[in-house]
Amino acid sequence: MRTVNVHEAKTQLSKLIEAVEAGEDVIIARAGRPAVRLTRLEAPAPRRQLGRLAGKISIPADFDVPLPDEVLTLFEGRE
Repeated sequence: MRTVNVHEAKTQLSKLIEAVEAGEDVIIARAGRPAVRLTRLEAPAPRRQLGRLAGKISIPADFDVPLPDEVLTLFEGRE
C-alpha cells in the first residue's frame, strides 16, 4: 500500500487512479498523518431480470407426483 502526501496526490492523481484500478490501495496523508484511502470500486452486480427464461423452459405437469416407494425407502434410509 503506497502512501502519498496531498500535494503529490494533486499532481499525480491520474497515475494514482491507474494504480488503484490495477488493484493497489493508496493512502493520502496530510502532514504525514493518513487522511484518506483510495480503493477500487467493485462493479455493481447486474440486476436480476424476472421472467428472463419465460418460454425457454417447461415444467412437466407431473413434476410433483409422489415418488415410487422404492425411491422413498432409499431417501429415508429404510430397507
